[in-house]
Amino acid sequence: MKKISVLGATGSVGQNTIDLLRRTREDYNIVALTGGRNIAQLAADAIELQADIAVTAYEDLLDDLRAALAGSDVEAAAGEEAIVEAAFRPAFWVMSAIVGAAGLRPGLAVLEQGATLALANKESLVAAAPLLLETARANNARILPVDSEHSAIFQALVGEDRSAVSRVIITASGGAFRDWPLEKLATATIEQASTHPNWDMGQRITIDSASMFNKALEMIEAREFFGFTPEQIEVLIHPESTVHALVGFKDGALMAHVGPPDMRHAIGYALNWPRRDTLPVERLDLAAIGQLSFRTPDLNRYPALGLAHQVMEAGGLSGAVFNAAKERALDHFIGGRIGFWDMNVIVEEVLNRQSPGQSHKDVSITLDRVLQVDHLARICADDVMREQANRK
Repeated sequence: MKKISVLGATGSVGQNTIDLLRRTREDYNIVALTGGRNIAQLAADAIELQADIAVTAYEDLLDDLRAALAGSDVEAAAGEEAIVEAAFRPAFWVMSAIVGAAGLRPGLAVLEQGATLALANKESLVAAAPLLLETARANNARILPVDSEHSAIFQALVGEDRSAVSRVIITASGGAFRDWPLEKLATATIEQASTHPNWDMGQRITIDSASMFNKALEMIEAREFFGFTPEQIEVLIHPESTVHALVGFKDGALMAHVGPPDMRHAIGYALNWPRRDTLPVERLDLAAIGQLSFRTPDLNRYPALGLAHQVMEAGGLSGAVFNAAKERALDHFIGGRIGFWDMNVIVEEVLNRQSPGQSHKDVSITLDRVLQVDHLARICADDVMREQANRK
């Protein structure tokens, strides 16, 4: 039986992973499940799957977790260090579905013990790709992409000569506001931004989809994981969300990955790799869909895409600056302290102030340096937010 852990088990990707594990329970021994404040869900899944340990990120919820696990053989723990320790527990395959930069240290722990890391935590690669990739190489570990777009690219490249790739196209639904008048975006509410037209995701990633910051992170992730140049990476708005990515080759051919907007496909591919197995996902009826549409994104509507190119060109630790500023700006929007459009302003200003093209480009990328840059960028984002508030 394969030993499996799920980091970020209570989020949408984590729950989809557990759904697949539940269907073939006899094939797996669940080592660790980690989550946040949804203690009831975390405990219920840990008991059902007979996990060795369940961990909440919040130390103040340890007693609640212990109470929810009472009568079972599941160990309880809490706090960021406990999550890292859980990630170090020997396992064959580990899903990293923790949202944000908080997933970096646990992901490194998985790689250090030589396991396969199924990576849904794109922020790790954006902030510290060289560190993750080198850690994987040094420990004979493997990283498999779980973002639907990067899983699609990964699948389209099977059996292909990567030197023959001329372009890669990442698709985007356009999010909740893709057809809104541009001048209306400044008034968009949290509730409106938290509704996705196609995908069922958590609040933070849904808002990131509406602002296209999620796609900006995916552009950077594609560069870092696959080694594409910034010029090779394109984004197209694709409202149907059935073509997840396309890889173009120098002979003019395009290889497209087509499937329903269901994360269980990408998760299942990583879980069963290198073979394919039956998955409980919809079989597309292309005749019923009728047509697939694409359009070029408007950079005035989605400034995050332009900022992603700026980060890719700068390199170094600029990805860590970008991600930290984005996370903190999103915190402020969800907290009601800024408007939807203000997130773009904050991230751009933090990038300008942190001067990633100069101070962060030519330094070696260590965990300590990534965490330091992350911390400083968050402070800078808070400063910019307060300055904005004082001007209004």
